Amino acid sequence: MPTLCQPSCQPRLYRRWLFLLAALLLGVSPNAFAVTGELNLTTSAVGFFAVAIFVLAYALVMAEEKIHMRKSKPVLVAAGIIWSLIGWVYVQNGMSEASEYAFRVTLLEFTELMLFLLVAMTYINAMEERRVFDALRSWMLRKGFNYRTLFWLTGGLAFVLSPIADNLTTALLMCAVVTKVAEGDQRFINVACINIVVAANAGGAFSPFGDITTLMVWQAGMVEFQEFFILFFPALVNFLIPASIMSLFIKDEKPASVYEDVWMKRGARRIVGLFLLTIITAVLCHVVLHLPPVLGMMTGLGYLQFFGYYLRRSLPRSLERKRERYSRRGDNKKLEQLGSVVPFDVFNRVARAEWDTLLFFYGVVMCVGGLGFMGYLGLLSEALYTGWNATAANITLGIVSAVIDNIPVMFAVLTMEPDMSHGQWLLITLTAGVGGSLLSIGSAAGVAVMGQARGSYTFMGHLRWSPVILLGYIASILVHMWLNAESFALFS
Repeated sequence: MPTLCQPSCQPRLYRRWLFLLAALLLGVSPNAFAVTGELNLTTSAVGFFAVAIFVLAYALVMAEEKIHMRKSKPVLVAAGIIWSLIGWVYVQNGMSEASEYAFRVTLLEFTELMLFLLVAMTYINAMEERRVFDALRSWMLRKGFNYRTLFWLTGGLAFVLSPIADNLTTALLMCAVVTKVAEGDQRFINVACINIVVAANAGGAFSPFGDITTLMVWQAGMVEFQEFFILFFPALVNFLIPASIMSLFIKDEKPASVYEDVWMKRGARRIVGLFLLTIITAVLCHVVLHLPPVLGMMTGLGYLQFFGYYLRRSLPRSLERKRERYSRRGDNKKLEQLGSVVPFDVFNRVARAEWDTLLFFYGVVMCVGGLGFMGYLGLLSEALYTGWNATAANITLGIVSAVIDNIPVMFAVLTMEPDMSHGQWLLITLTAGVGGSLLSIGSAAGVAVMGQARGSYTFMGHLRWSPVILLGYIASILVHMWLNAESFALFS
């Protein structure tokens, strides 16, 4: 009869079972745990399970409008599972420091993006509260713009502004305008938002400040500052082709909204000015100080907080002066509006940020970071650049970036540093920048706009126009290879 294990031997027994279970999950022998260094989990059961979890989470994200589940929920859980698997495996190997460091680096990447997004959303919410977009909507209605003109106007502005203000901020700004002008017309809002996302991503592709990936390429020294601008015409083609086709399906009518005289709240123009100053500060932080742009954005949040403090403290005096002025004029309507004035509170604007979108970003960045740490992104890059020529690899990675997100894709390429000509580095910059437009979840701009225009701009709504966007993607590549043929002189 077998003897029972004494309490003193139970911990050893548990460790042995965990040891064997880990070996089974990894698909290797127990001796493999003696290996030191980075572990390649791409062929292990743990790796396959992590990929399956990620695919399942993304499937739930894609089905958001059908199952009515917020997109942040599945990716948050998936991120937790993936990194728990990594942590457990690395603890078994006595390499917990490596997994901890990788997690912290990935978290830092998200934190910079999240804080950048948070400040942009806060400013947009502040401008909305001060009725800036209502006033812009009123101006557009007063000008008599029809839907087609609004479509081209917002798309064109997105393309022009994104190289300066970055594609994410620009897309959020133009989306806010569209949702106000065409309020209630979900069909137009969906198509206009697609156009804005495509335009913002295209505009951001030919500027070091237009997208996070272009910043990465510039910081890595692969492309000089002035060389980005030779991508202008390919990026313009990428925007114009799908926009021209989509515009044919825009009804030639004016918005049904009734014109009203909109009175912007006190401080509205100054908040717009502070937003521009914030963007300038972010750019200067990167260009002059070589610090992350998020430093400038957070400093800009401080600008808004100080201005909010000023608005609150000076509100009683301002109301008194206006009350006297309107009383002398006999303007009862304005006097009535003064009675509904609410003090400006910047923290209310922060609270109204699209937190589902921010948490979705966390989940995606951490999931992809975990898969990259397991070795999948490196495996993908190596397979492409070793087995294929650089042109095919760069075009494929652009399409892949629509699913995985262009930031980790570009990070993987820069880490591998394949021997490519300037033309190829510009090609991957272009494809990674505009490839994300193929899906609504393929770029930071698309995900942010999904949050801004919730219910109107959706994954499936964007997917219906993906073939048209693909035409622009292909055309932009051909234009780049034709116009900038001399930059492809040295092939890898």
